[in-house]
Amino acid sequence: MSKITLFWMRRDLRLEDNTGLSEALKSDEEVLPLFIFDTNIIAELPKHDARLTFIHNQISRIHEELKVHNSSILVKTGDPIAIIKDLIKEYEIAKVYTNRDYEPYAKERDAKIKKYLNDNLIEFKDFKDQVIFEKGEILSGSGTTYKVFTPYSKAWLQKFYETNLNPESWPLKNNFFTSPPLPIPSLKDLGFETSPIPIPTLKVKKSLIKNYDSTRDFPAIEGTSRLGIHLRFGTISIRKLALFAEELNKIYLNELIWREFYMMILDENPRVVDQAFKPQYDKITWKNNKEEFQAWCEGKTGYPMVDAGMRQMNSTGYMHNRVRMVTASFLSKHLLIDWRWGEAYFAEKLLDYELSSNNGGWQWAAGTGTDAQPYFRIFNPESQMKKFDKNLEYVKKWIPEYGTDKYPDAIVEHKFARKRALEVYKKALDK
Repeated sequence: MSKITLFWMRRDLRLEDNTGLSEALKSDEEVLPLFIFDTNIIAELPKHDARLTFIHNQISRIHEELKVHNSSILVKTGDPIAIIKDLIKEYEIAKVYTNRDYEPYAKERDAKIKKYLNDNLIEFKDFKDQVIFEKGEILSGSGTTYKVFTPYSKAWLQKFYETNLNPESWPLKNNFFTSPPLPIPSLKDLGFETSPIPIPTLKVKKSLIKNYDSTRDFPAIEGTSRLGIHLRFGTISIRKLALFAEELNKIYLNELIWREFYMMILDENPRVVDQAFKPQYDKITWKNNKEEFQAWCEGKTGYPMVDAGMRQMNSTGYMHNRVRMVTASFLSKHLLIDWRWGEAYFAEKLLDYELSSNNGGWQWAAGTGTDAQPYFRIFNPESQMKKFDKNLEYVKKWIPEYGTDKYPDAIVEHKFARKRALEVYKKALDK
């Protein structure tokens, strides 16, 4: 049997402009694409998880695209280390190529697999693909990692303009492993059900990006691209999107820089997964009332902007970014519920959930993160509604009982909640 190169797909579900795949196809061996439904991850997901339906659909699409090259994608289910061990018995594998993932679990998994492969004289190579710049590429003048976004973004932009990204439209070399179509497990085989939640399209109008800076804060308007899920699973190239954004709207490009900032923070500081970036904020005495948390989850707090956002997310897997800030601030400051509770709930519900951005956004809202809003800045949900949904289009869309006796009274009074939060935060910081 001839030796082959495995290309392990994870957060890069596309053949076009895929760094690791392009590099693999330059090798001397034929390339067999591999995808693993990692049971360490999917075992924790609800049976109707829309993201699993999305991933399964993308794998099926790649399966069809590879038929043109008389090839296929090998799909396995289980623990990745065990699967890799089995595959090196089944195939003559010379190399395993993949694209880097910066989350703690993925880094630990990849390190174990790399060691195992190297011990068996099989090369393991990974590549940068899901970001423009990764940890170590954007450093301050003193050679340290930035902890404040604005100087980071300036350095990022300078390097961006100096870099020739040159996205590849198609793999440079048609060197795929010749194979009849290989079987793909059904969602049912995986223990999941098809989700009815629709996935935002990859096709975004230029006019939407051009007007992004003037429409992005108003949740009743379709003013955001909603490409988060495509970035999360790599069905879109970050290089192509960044070049597209740079041409049309610098504010939109700035949002992509925020994504990379938070990914760099997570890569550099994996402890932020379950700890405050600023350790002194772990001294906060959270109220953590379970009934109030449940009311927040269900969109029944009596604050329309908060409730509309929660109901939108529960129904569609999406919440407008302005509303994400309001709901997160409300939970952590008005209700004094640990930001980690809210982060975990968003992780379960959001189609575009990405650990680094979700964690960064929650720590920003709670005041616990790097370059976060100050703890004494507490959003007033009522004034946010008047400013960004003054005609109540968004609120009425998601709260049909708004303005009737069926809509609950406010769970807590704003001035009281603000004063209480300031006292609790200050007490923690004074310790």
